[in-house]
Amino acid sequence: MTNLKLITLLIGCMVHTSCLSQNHNFSKIEKEFLKHYPTLNIPGLQISYVSTLNRIGDKENIKKQERFFENLKENLSKIDTSSLIGSQKINFQILDYETMLHLERIALEKKWTPVALDDSKSIIALPDGKLWYVYLLKRWVDKDVSPDDMFQFGLKEIEKVKSNMKRLQKKSGLSEMVFEDHLNKDQFFLDVPEDVQREFEKIKKIVRIKAASIFPYIDKIPEIKIGRGTNASLSQVPAYYSNGTFYYNFFDKPFNKRQLGWFYAHEAIPGHHYQFMVNNSINRTEIQNLFWYPGFAEGWGAYVEYLGDVLGVYETIYDEYGKWEWDLIRSVRVSLDVAINYYGWSDKKALDFWKKYIKNQDDIGVREIARMKRWPAQVISYKYGAKMFLKLLNKAKKNPDFEYKRFHKKILEHGDVPLTLIESHYTKLK
Repeated sequence: MTNLKLITLLIGCMVHTSCLSQNHNFSKIEKEFLKHYPTLNIPGLQISYVSTLNRIGDKENIKKQERFFENLKENLSKIDTSSLIGSQKINFQILDYETMLHLERIALEKKWTPVALDDSKSIIALPDGKLWYVYLLKRWVDKDVSPDDMFQFGLKEIEKVKSNMKRLQKKSGLSEMVFEDHLNKDQFFLDVPEDVQREFEKIKKIVRIKAASIFPYIDKIPEIKIGRGTNASLSQVPAYYSNGTFYYNFFDKPFNKRQLGWFYAHEAIPGHHYQFMVNNSINRTEIQNLFWYPGFAEGWGAYVEYLGDVLGVYETIYDEYGKWEWDLIRSVRVSLDVAINYYGWSDKKALDFWKKYIKNQDDIGVREIARMKRWPAQVISYKYGAKMFLKLLNKAKKNPDFEYKRFHKKILEHGDVPLTLIESHYTKLK
């Protein structure tokens, strides 16, 4: 054997041994994490900031968590990520992501002194309220977002949505005033729940057929049930999903037919029911299953509304217009959430902003302002998540061999994960 061959063999052995060592070290980190993380008794993500703050543990428990995540951070920094294989790659990224956010939370909790909490006031009224909002924004949406960027994002989305609404109004052939009057005609409203049920059942059949060529795993998704909601505490939302059933609310007002298509897409298939069931169908790791990322989950529900045409649920311009009507509310909420909880806007200033863009729906505005004060950052997850999926979709569509089904299979490969990871993994989609 020549000296050159011997040197090459030795180098190869050294590299191989190093990789095995790195893999072994990370396997140990995974096992230790799965063993000890549950003992920290960290509460799950709470939708209410009052619940979040009321669940802060005692100082000894906070110190225990800090030691755990500081140690994890140090151990992760020693791993050569290029040596990781298979599921180790996604587990490393999840642990790195979670470590950063938990340490940010812990730093705030160490300074927290319990005070009387009133969710009729925004979180900015509390000690370190702005810092808490920044943390919650990252936890609900993504670690790379900032309040100022989200406020500007909301303004841009408002203009984009308004442009689409104007496009459809012009397409109708009606003047703006006549068009707005036309939207209030009886033909757009259903007065009895049986008719609402019938319309949703019809949409269900259409979507089941169309979705099979657009989304993977459709044949593995359990059939969704459709029912009338009876929970009065949820009467403020037109529809919702729970345990395999899509519920529509019909209480004291007629049901707006323009909401049928995008509601079903968002909550049922290919929205929350579909995405939840996909999570159960694919090969997710134990570490992944410990966490839930609303930026992905709510963003996915909002994203699939944009596919109403290919799903067959936007049969008329008015069906699509209904999607933009609610999208306008979501867009206004993005800027308002930041303004209320980070800039400290009063209710009056917030409602004036609402009225500037949304006419004759002040009652909804008052309700949504109260919601944003109770649940800071939550409403932004819909719009920002949808933005990320649409960004990747538009990039993928530039490829001549683009296929929806293949694109969505790649996007859903690991189920819900932080949006940052989705972008870094799939910016080179083909």
